[in-house]
Amino acid sequence: MLFPALLCACSFVEAQEKPQQPKETIRVSVDRVNVGVIVTDSQGQFVEGLRREDFRVFDDGIEQPLTSFAAIEEPAQVLLLIEAGPAVYLLEGGHLQAADSLLKGLSADDRVAVVKYAAAPAGLVDFTADKQAAAAAFGQLRFNLGFGSLNLSSSVSKVLEWFAGVQGKKTIVLLSTGVDTSPVSEMALVMQQLRVSEVRLLAISLTGELEKPRLHQKKKSAVTSSSEKGNEFEQAHELLKQMAELTGGRAYFPMDARGFNFAYSEIAQLVRHEYSLAFAPPIRDGSVHSLKVHFRMPATQGANASAASYRVDHRQAYLAPAPRQ
Repeated sequence: MLFPALLCACSFVEAQEKPQQPKETIRVSVDRVNVGVIVTDSQGQFVEGLRREDFRVFDDGIEQPLTSFAAIEEPAQVLLLIEAGPAVYLLEGGHLQAADSLLKGLSADDRVAVVKYAAAPAGLVDFTADKQAAAAAFGQLRFNLGFGSLNLSSSVSKVLEWFAGVQGKKTIVLLSTGVDTSPVSEMALVMQQLRVSEVRLLAISLTGELEKPRLHQKKKSAVTSSSEKGNEFEQAHELLKQMAELTGGRAYFPMDARGFNFAYSEIAQLVRHEYSLAFAPPIRDGSVHSLKVHFRMPATQGANASAASYRVDHRQAYLAPAPRQ
């Protein structure tokens, strides 16, 4: 008999036993706006040595004075959210090897939780620095065959609620095809949650092998298959990109082992390194405000360095505090 996955992690169980009030997640506001910023060069390497004066933060287009600044390299809280549906089953466990490689690339004190999802998310391992325990959780994965639900948006929404009580630097690493059968209302909800969340989402697409025509297919049938599936893959890719970019994260679309290795190497670095900027919200209106961070390349990076050749990732918005009564 298989025990419910919810029995394995008490914090996940407690979170799921509470009444579900997803709209309250969106309404949480702050009196201090934290903006985690990642700056990488053309090789994907984190740029060190930047200072407060190298950054400018804009709230709805208006520059705000920074109240604090720190270059942070600290243990990461990484939640692996792994699709366990029929499409991934056909990959014959290749994505599990991929996830194992990611665990090996994290630092010893990074804490990892493992969650699978299909129709709904289910916790397998609560946050732990024991990477072997996290890897062992992959053996608990059970894949759903047939044409069951694959609710990506609603699963991410629930995970964001679970993450609300976790302290420190928080990252979701999503291993997914990007296929989503969630109701349209759930898709809209999770986009709002991601937009104002302090959780960074990094997505790895698992459709690479599925997009390759089978060698035994005739050329004509392969072309037909590609044409029929092209729009589906494009929609799935776009969803993963939107989810990641709203949080200041990134989406990866590896087609082979080399591509996966690059993604895991970069993610292992990104989950630990960031610059932490903060400012006081200029107005209490209870509204969503857009965020924009401008970056100036310091002279210490070399005479030929240009800010345009570097990549800057950060959250896209925050929810301002409500007016005082």
